[in-house]
Amino acid sequence: MSIWWSLHLRREAASVPLARRLLLGTMETAGVDPDVSYDLSVALSEACANAVEHGGSAASGGSSEAYRVTAYLDGVKCRIEVTDSGPGFTAPAVLARPARTDSEHGRGLTLIQELADHVHIGNKPGRAGTVVSFDKILKWQEDAPLMAV
Repeated sequence: MSIWWSLHLRREAASVPLARRLLLGTMETAGVDPDVSYDLSVALSEACANAVEHGGSAASGGSSEAYRVTAYLDGVKCRIEVTDSGPGFTAPAVLARPARTDSEHGRGLTLIQELADHVHIGNKPGRAGTVVSFDKILKWQEDAPLMAV
């Protein structure tokens, strides 16, 4: 079993719960364990929130006012990519100084790393923007309708 979908979303706060609900609905329908689904949905929310906040500038035109979310469920794992058109950044520098636990901002990437099995953060090759991709091994409910055989 393999499922994938991709969304092209406006950089607006309202897009974050939309992406999260679509991911949760897909995983629930497929029969993914609810704990795994929840972890991935929180990580996705953090990645989307970062794209909304940091993923472009109003001065650079329409293309930076959107970001893309792509999710792949391949039966063994789920991989999620969030790509924006912002200025990009050097991931090790950002991750080397995680935010305090009581901070309102700056904890998203650290949280994604805690919730996913593998995380890659980098700049889009040849263009402005950041790609945050992460994956997690799937666990299935006992009677999962779409579980890989």
